[in-house]
Amino acid sequence: MQILLVDGYNIIGAWNELRVLKKSKLLDARDRLIELMAEYKAFTGMRVIVVFDAHLVPGIESKKKQYDVEIIYTRENETADERIEKLTQELSGRKTQIHVATSDMTEQRVVFGQGALRKSAREFEIEMLSISTDITKKVKHIQEERPSAKIPLSEEVAEIFEKWRRGMK
Repeated sequence: MQILLVDGYNIIGAWNELRVLKKSKLLDARDRLIELMAEYKAFTGMRVIVVFDAHLVPGIESKKKQYDVEIIYTRENETADERIEKLTQELSGRKTQIHVATSDMTEQRVVFGQGALRKSAREFEIEMLSISTDITKKVKHIQEERPSAKIPLSEEVAEIFEKWRRGMK
């Protein structure tokens, strides 16, 4: 099994698209990161856990699942780095490979010492852009392969059928 641990605010601060969103609304940047991680999970099959620091959103620790991505908000006075280090130790096993996405060099060294593989935010952004391109190509290919209709219809007849389907006269 492969697991990706993502330092949420570190990635938001590093990726161009997310950094722009963060300037106007942090919540939008977090939501977009989670959407992107759902795409990543669907494409790679890896288990994805995104960790957000509590110091930017004070409150009690919480865990939730959104789009099949696990999201952890650390408890107050606990950093995402600390939680990622704990998760790396807890989840490590003979059949488990952990990857950690962060540009925090200290964090990279610590998790690497625990046996995890590290991805800088830049490397991860390049990988995500490549995956997005691959997804777009696959969708386009599927759409081109699928026949539009079993019976060829003139445009006029197709328009009439479409109006009927929508309940219009």
